Amino acid sequence: MVGVRAARLRRSHLALTPTGTAAKPEPRMTAVSDPLELLADLLAAARKAGADSADAVFFEAASLEVAQRLGKSEKLERSESRDLGLRVMVGRRQAIVSTTDFARASLDPLVERAMAMARAAPEDPYCGIADADQIATDVETLDICDPEEPETESLVARAAEAEDAARAVEGVTNSEGAEAGWSRSTIALAATNGFAQRYATSSQSVAASVLAGEGTAMERDYDFHTAVYGGDLRTAAEIGRNAGERAVRRLGARKVETAQVPVVYDRRVAGGLLRHLAGAIGGPSVARGTSFLKDRLGERVFPKGIDIVDDPHRPRGLRSKPFDAEGVANARRMAVEDGVLQTWILDLASARQLGLETTGHASRGTASPPSPAVSNLWMQPGALSPATLIGEIESGFYVTELIGMGVNGVTGDYSRGATGYWIEKGEIAYPVSEVTVAGNLKDMFAKLTPADDLEFRSGVDAPTIRIDGMTIAGI
Repeated sequence: MVGVRAARLRRSHLALTPTGTAAKPEPRMTAVSDPLELLADLLAAARKAGADSADAVFFEAASLEVAQRLGKSEKLERSESRDLGLRVMVGRRQAIVSTTDFARASLDPLVERAMAMARAAPEDPYCGIADADQIATDVETLDICDPEEPETESLVARAAEAEDAARAVEGVTNSEGAEAGWSRSTIALAATNGFAQRYATSSQSVAASVLAGEGTAMERDYDFHTAVYGGDLRTAAEIGRNAGERAVRRLGARKVETAQVPVVYDRRVAGGLLRHLAGAIGGPSVARGTSFLKDRLGERVFPKGIDIVDDPHRPRGLRSKPFDAEGVANARRMAVEDGVLQTWILDLASARQLGLETTGHASRGTASPPSPAVSNLWMQPGALSPATLIGEIESGFYVTELIGMGVNGVTGDYSRGATGYWIEKGEIAYPVSEVTVAGNLKDMFAKLTPADDLEFRSGVDAPTIRIDGMTIAGI
């Protein structure tokens, strides 16, 4: 189910992702009564074994996913997992070990292995935990966990409603299925600098993907929605109906000739442009000199009036978190203000490498060191409606789906396969497939115009965006 997979249940976290989840339903695990106490014992053992400093992370996650295809149940899967990771520092040498076995007889050898690995590791001049004056002391309680776990039957009904609504659209001839899901995660982080905090997150989702037409003329499309609270989800019937109508609208897709025209990115795919920005302003890329924006901090990168926000505390945000993965305080900040690039995205290591202060963007898994990542990132909406942006175009391309990852982070060169609709005299004229949109992100950023239809749906979001002067490679 290609479309549904693209929208599968996302587990919200401190961008601290559990390393393993069960592939099949299994009995529910016994919860750890106090993960912070467990981590404190682990850190104490590391210090006793000779670690100069250490930190540890803990995850406990549960999820439930159901799927239906052609009116029949296709999947009912519950997964539960627990995972913890220990990072120890001996001088400027560090090592990381992780485990899913929390028995005391297993944790003691875990510390021993970590210490042995650290002593043998090469020196890293930038590694290390936060100083005591860098850790978050006033941790905000965020509204990012729905206390209600949905019944399995309600998720089954949600998936069925979505698929039924999609298949009821005239012209829909087959289904890739519909899915509904729920997840909840508990995350705890502690370090020898005195930091010790935990929090919980949740999410629910619904998605549908169907086909229209017959034989070689068939077309597929999808819709999805994910939210922290089940009550904030769009209705399953709306999701299904949108998926069906979109698939039908794609029937009769044509190829177009190569041209240089304005391109409009539907808000469903416009967030991808921000993901490319996030990669370009990430500390490691900047420090290595492998970012096309490496020399642009404090300079105009977007047109005047463009604001891009990163806010880890957005209410009910899919990527919200009260502190970063190194225990450093995080806060709303402008990535771009009035078109000017304001900040890099930094964790402690990349900040030290650049001679700067961390921006509180560390993320990590249990088996890897921290690295920087954005939280809730979005472009503020513009003043014009999508219809107005399209209405000014004599001939152009409206993108609804992108394929492939043809982006060069060093040069900014951009080339993606795309499908969508051709624009003629300010109106959507006919569906288009098998084309490539190409340009350079530096030029694309400088020429874009946002519409006024921002919708928060993935954690990295943008309104409909128009970019003039892009190349469409067709026949």
